[in-house]
Formats: sequence, structure tokens, C-alpha cells
Amino acid sequence: MTRSDDDHGSTYTLRSVQAMLGLSRTIVAGLIAEGFVAPTRGRRNEWRFTFQDLMLLRTAHALQASKIPPRRILRSLARLKATLPQELPLTGLRITAIGADVAVRDRNGRWQADSGQLLMDFDVAPLAGSVAILARDAAPPGAPAWFERGLALEATDPAAAEAAYRQALALAPDLEAAYLNLGAMFSDAGRFAELSALSDEAVRHCPASALIHFNRGVALDHLEHLTEAMASYEHSLTLDPTLADAHYNLGRLREQLGDKRGALRHFSAYRRLQR
Repeated sequence: MTRSDDDHGSTYTLRSVQAMLGLSRTIVAGLIAEGFVAPTRGRRNEWRFTFQDLMLLRTAHALQASKIPPRRILRSLARLKATLPQELPLTGLRITAIGADVAVRDRNGRWQADSGQLLMDFDVAPLAGSVAILARDAAPPGAPAWFERGLALEATDPAAAEAAYRQALALAPDLEAAYLNLGAMFSDAGRFAELSALSDEAVRHCPASALIHFNRGVALDHLEHLTEAMASYEHSLTLDPTLADAHYNLGRLREQLGDKRGALRHFSAYRRLQR
């Protein structure tokens, strides 16, 4: 999981956001549709998220889960956005709330306390050019540290990053982000047999993850187990109908198998989601 390679080098891909925040594409798309965050579009019309977007997404999701009315969420996000830097601060960041008081702090002290309805407490720490968002009680002790180590090592030492992710999974077998990051490494390296085995394990522990079923489909697709690949893609879409790449891959496979109507349906869905 890395930052996107856009012209400014300061935005994150949707996959990065999902892995860092632990949110599905459906949740992210819903938060965007409700106006809680407004990402830009990249050269391929894909979403690009700033550091501020990450913080607002995490906050909006926490507030929704706490049944805060949308109007109050928007008001709280507006206050929060005014306190956030454009980039990840080098000293780390904490967003906290006590009652109705919102505080944004770095290691040098509090920046601002304002009225709001924020009901979360999480840290943001810099890791070798990436960002880690550490929610309270997100994983068993030890797993977050190994996951962070994997993040920091991906670009410089892939073997050590893989070992760190596997250690995180040994401690927290349901750590979806570790499966996704390790799976992305396997896919980028063309290690599809290993991606298939990893995905089988991930499905057992994270059966409700659309991205994990999608990764399994990618692995089976490249291994030419096309019927199983299509089943995995279809399952990912039952969990997240907005997963555009699953529609595209299904369209391609159905076209390859002579199902022109099925291919058209998925290609149309892919184009609609890209708009």
C-alpha cells in the first residue's frame, strides 16, 4: 500500500484508503455521495484522496456508526477540516473528543478545541512516507506494529515486508488490511499461485470482504481457472456492487466465453461506475 503516483505525489489511491481505514468501497462511495468528502479525479478518472480526505472519511464513518445526524456530521467535519494540515505532519497527529469538545493535537501540544459531535479517539503516525491510522483496540496486541512494519518496508525490502505481514496475520488472522497489502505484493510480482492460497485463507477469516474475493478472482483468473474466477468476481459484487474492476474482469471473461449479453452488462456497469 503506497501513495498514488499522481503529479503532486500527495494523494492516495482508493485501494490505499480502503487498506488504511478498513472501509469498504461501498462505504467510501457512500460517504462521498453524501458530501462528507470530495476527492479529486486522476488521469484515468480514478479517485484521488488527500491526507485531509482520509481524516474526514474516518471521522465521518465513526460518526455515522454512532448514529449522529448527517447535518451534525457535516458541521463537525467542517470544523475538523479547518484544523487539519494539508500533509501528514512529521510528528504524528491525534484527534480526540471529550463530551462535545473536539481537540486536534500533535506532539507539540493542542492545536484547537472546538464544539462538535466527534465520538472517536485515534492516532495518525508517519511511517516512511506512508500514513498509519491506529484505531483503539483495532487488533490484538502486536499485530498493528507488525502491520506498520510491513507498510514501512514494502518499497525498500519486500521480503521483510512480507514476513511482517505474515506475522501480523499470525497474531490477528482477521486483519483484512494485511491480506490486501500482501495480496497486492503477490499480484505485482506475478505470484498468482501464492495469491490464490493467501486468498483462500483470507476468505475463511474475512468472508464479508469484497476486495478479498476480488483478489481470489484475480489469482484464479491468471491461473486460468476461469469458472472459479468468475464465481469469485460475482461474489465480490454481491458484497460490493460498486467494485468496478470486478465488473470489468467479469465482462472480459464472459466475452471470452462467448456470453456477449453478460459481457455487455458488466462492461456497461464498469463504464457507469467510472463516470
